[in-house]
Amino acid sequence: MNYGLKPFGRERVWLWLMLVPTLIGLAFGTVGSLLATLGLSFFDWDLINPPQWAGVSNYLALLQNKDYIEAFTNTLKFSAEYVPGVVIISLLIAVLLNRKIRGISIFRTIYFLPTVTSAVAAALVWNMIYGKDTGILNLGLESLGMSPLCWLCTDHAMLSVVIVNVWGAIGEGMIIFLAGLTAIPRDYYEVASIDGASDLQKFFHITLPLITPSIFFQTLISAINAFQAYDYIYMLTRRGQGNSTVPVAVYSIYRNAFNFFRMGDASAQAIQLALLVAVFMLIMFWWERHYVVYE
Repeated sequence: MNYGLKPFGRERVWLWLMLVPTLIGLAFGTVGSLLATLGLSFFDWDLINPPQWAGVSNYLALLQNKDYIEAFTNTLKFSAEYVPGVVIISLLIAVLLNRKIRGISIFRTIYFLPTVTSAVAAALVWNMIYGKDTGILNLGLESLGMSPLCWLCTDHAMLSVVIVNVWGAIGEGMIIFLAGLTAIPRDYYEVASIDGASDLQKFFHITLPLITPSIFFQTLISAINAFQAYDYIYMLTRRGQGNSTVPVAVYSIYRNAFNFFRMGDASAQAIQLALLVAVFMLIMFWWERHYVVYE
């Protein structure tokens, strides 16, 4: 049996006309750029002279590039801290805000604001918070009799940028989890209450299993965002001559492409990062088949 509405006659013409801009953007902006990046990864090109064939040497050079290995390692460390932080904190906030109390929409708006705030403006504010001499955070530590810390120096920079990135992503995760929570039938909780289940038991035996689709989706999105993290890290940790105290993969790609004009190396790094994301997605879809509950 066929479901849904099918366009016919002139409707099909208008349908394709409406889809043309999207299809053009998909063909040239997404597929085209991916193929161009893949092709450039086999060449040496400085944006000025004609490209020179390099074969797989750009990929082999990644194994000996200490700067890229450091950036790749930092990306994995960042992801390992960022993804659980976003998922867990967003879920807890969504559970707290999934209540019928007065003014709840105001709290939801407050938590969502970082998502729609300019990353540059937010980074400038966080720079003032993390400042070593005049930062609000260190002033608070000094008032408690503690020594000020250099939050954006090498020892603490990773934790600092993870906190900022998690702060910026909580709002999006909260909305996703709220959508999942509101879809759970209230009958389940009423029956559990009659059986004498506590709030904690309801959460682990009803809420958590039934929002596994939301957990899967948010984990997938958070991981992709973690591998592509750049804006907050660039604004908070950049140093003289383009260096960073927390160089990550996208930062390394940017520097090789537009600071050193090594487009071949940058393209090889981009392809390697895309493969890493693809492998993680395959793992997540395997996890979905075994552990995600769909009603």
